[in-house]
Amino acid sequence: MPLCLDSLATCGSEVRCTLADSGSADRSFLEALVGRYPFPLQLIFCGDVGFAVANNRAFSELSADVDSNDTVVFLNPDAFVETGTLQAALKALHSLQDVAVVGGRLLGCNMVGELTGRLDSTGIFRRWYGRWYDRGQGEMDSGQYLEGGEVPAVCGAFMVCHPAALRDLWGEDSTLFDPSFFLYKEDIELSLRLRARGWKLCYLPQARVRHSRGWAEERSVMPISRRMMAAENEVRLYLRHPSPYIFWALAKYLLVRFGRV
Repeated sequence: MPLCLDSLATCGSEVRCTLADSGSADRSFLEALVGRYPFPLQLIFCGDVGFAVANNRAFSELSADVDSNDTVVFLNPDAFVETGTLQAALKALHSLQDVAVVGGRLLGCNMVGELTGRLDSTGIFRRWYGRWYDRGQGEMDSGQYLEGGEVPAVCGAFMVCHPAALRDLWGEDSTLFDPSFFLYKEDIELSLRLRARGWKLCYLPQARVRHSRGWAEERSVMPISRRMMAAENEVRLYLRHPSPYIFWALAKYLLVRFGRV
């Protein structure tokens, strides 16, 4: 968490940060961070409510103060923005028409921010049979995917959002991320709803963010409960947005539940 906030401290004095904590056992560590940075830092303790609800709570605290000149950035605590990233993303967001979210070039790193030399995400895409995936994830970074443009979905670790797009969703039922998604696929679901309303999502390679993703390299190391959650949410995604791709999602769910793969 401190590395994430440290990276924000290089982005200028106009940053305001709301930190939504979901289930930490020791609050004193987070409370000690208040006053340490050159920007206002607000803490919200949500309990163990998951990614979607925690981000919704954070936005609810900000929504009344967000105007057309502001930009909302969702940033994971294990993501560290590089110098110039926010400035590049903000310029792109407000210069491109009908763009709701700008995502960046996410680079793999360890928990102290050291690059692994591999990519983490350059936008989220879908295979022909229905599986969603982070483009480039795990590939050695040799300068591929340097052309920006529209993408089907943006990774939730770093989302630079136009306030009008967020208000468009918030005004419907006072939620952004679907609260039924505790963890995994909530960024894709949000992306699909925005696109359904006519908004575009863009990948900007100049916006570089280091991301020490929590997934283990070996899938078998992941607890079965996490694999089940991801599989269930894939089914839930296609129930929310009906598609023949649900057959892929159901097959995956059955393989994880009964095949333990």
